[in-house]
Amino acid sequence: MVNLKINNVDVSVEDKTTILEAARQIGINIPTLCFLEHNKIGACRMCVVEIKGSDVLRSACNFPVKEGMEVFTNSPKVRESRKNTLELTLSDHNRDCTTCIRSGNCELQTLANDLGVNTVPFKGDFSSDTYDDKSLSVVRDESKCIYCKRCINTCAKIQGIGALIGKDNGFDSKSRPVKGDVLADTNCINCGQCIINCPVGALTEKVNVDEVWEALSDENKHVVVQPAPAVRAALGEEFGYEIGTDVTGKMVASMRRLGFDKVFDTDFGADMTIMEEAYELVDRVSNGGTLPMITSCCPAWVKMCEQEYPELLDNLSSCKSPQAMTGALIKTHYAKVNNIDPKDIYVVSVMPCVAKKFEVAREQLKEDDLFDSDVCITTRELARMIKEAGIDFKNLDDEDFDPIYGESSGAGVIFGATGGVMEAAARTAVEAITGEVCENVDYEAVRGLDGLKEATITAGEKEIKVAVVHGGANIKKLMDKVKKGEADYDFIECMACIGGCVNGGGQPIVNSQLINAGLSLPQERAKVLYNQDKNVRPVRKSHENPSVQKVYKEFLEKPNSHKAHEILHTTYVDRSNDFVK
Repeated sequence: MVNLKINNVDVSVEDKTTILEAARQIGINIPTLCFLEHNKIGACRMCVVEIKGSDVLRSACNFPVKEGMEVFTNSPKVRESRKNTLELTLSDHNRDCTTCIRSGNCELQTLANDLGVNTVPFKGDFSSDTYDDKSLSVVRDESKCIYCKRCINTCAKIQGIGALIGKDNGFDSKSRPVKGDVLADTNCINCGQCIINCPVGALTEKVNVDEVWEALSDENKHVVVQPAPAVRAALGEEFGYEIGTDVTGKMVASMRRLGFDKVFDTDFGADMTIMEEAYELVDRVSNGGTLPMITSCCPAWVKMCEQEYPELLDNLSSCKSPQAMTGALIKTHYAKVNNIDPKDIYVVSVMPCVAKKFEVAREQLKEDDLFDSDVCITTRELARMIKEAGIDFKNLDDEDFDPIYGESSGAGVIFGATGGVMEAAARTAVEAITGEVCENVDYEAVRGLDGLKEATITAGEKEIKVAVVHGGANIKKLMDKVKKGEADYDFIECMACIGGCVNGGGQPIVNSQLINAGLSLPQERAKVLYNQDKNVRPVRKSHENPSVQKVYKEFLEKPNSHKAHEILHTTYVDRSNDFVK
């Protein structure tokens, strides 16, 4: 243990603890702007502190404590330094705050308020006004970039992609595409983790709200909405609810008040995905198919596979994602049953993910010039629509989804958490193999936030070796082994975002101070989904969902049938030469 004083208060902490961490233990919050656990670079200089006996201010985020050290976090010298640094940062920042998408949820804006910086004395030219909106998912606005490097290190260290790097020197330094001038020309997988880690509005999602409003105002359009499992676990945060609050009923009610003709649920599509995927796995395991089979529901992972592991495309499940399956069934089965021309149906997906914006435009998800889903908006965009419409979200009575495509199992809802797809698939695959009802459906070995989870699922005399991996960098480590034949698995679940969809790039953005203080967003949001699975949903297995059974009986015949393959399965393309290398 190391003993020191912070603001004349005695502190005892473990060796190698930083000043930032030590101060937090006694309730002192040192301001940060660039700091994240994977970005301890002291670049923003907002966390500087004074150490007795030293003429130089030190960055608390990466300076370790020492025996007998005396630290002052709020001395006149420290306050003046922080204020000057913040004024300089603001002098090269586009301060159109009232029209910025991050206004009210901007860490730079919050710091300016907290530190009493209400004027910017420094005048002069801005370093850049480059605006890059060529990507289908991510928009870059360099006029707002403060060069904190959080996006750079998130993309490189957490996602293993490296689509962004620091370019130019001094005043002109900015986070920019690693190659070329636009993000769309790089190996970006559209995961959006750069967006939720950006402290300002320099990185945002491609906004598609106007397209939805236009469809809702078109009397000739039958407009259907489908929210993903993870949306209900985070939407409430945009309306002041605590993190980890289930707002399913109010979400449905608000969507009806927005004017959607039908409010369906992507959870239903997740159940359909499990039916197709589980039986595809059984077929591959039993009949010598390509193994390991790898999940295909995460569009960021699929794009990564197409770009960097094209030799593994045959390993990908041919199943469409729940978003695409739901849209495809709405424009086929639902259209037929209700005598609606598919061309008049407009499907709006609400996703926790900005990569889904790329997915809806995939040519492989198009039939007779009709895409499975017409547009994708994020959880954040849905919240903005609700606010724009003047809907009093908190005072809405809970409502239920519309029948058939709004009915789902517990297996469908846990899709939103890492390990959820694997667990849901196991519940159905085991019974498909053994022909017996399985009473224990909690496969806890695949739950949790370990980067790689391994388990063996027993189905009668068969043992199925599985792995669950999340986070792009973790995925790449595993896929390198798969490519070399060094990974002995039958089935692998991949999700590009840490924690799965609950922590997707389209979810509400939470101030990094909470994250740095130990809040686990994925864990808190996942609790909502596992509670729904165990305590809310009437059935917990996809194949026991009566609406799923009805659709197979009326339309698809059986899982993996010829018709099911026509509507619910897809193909992939080699994109290894699609970006600037």
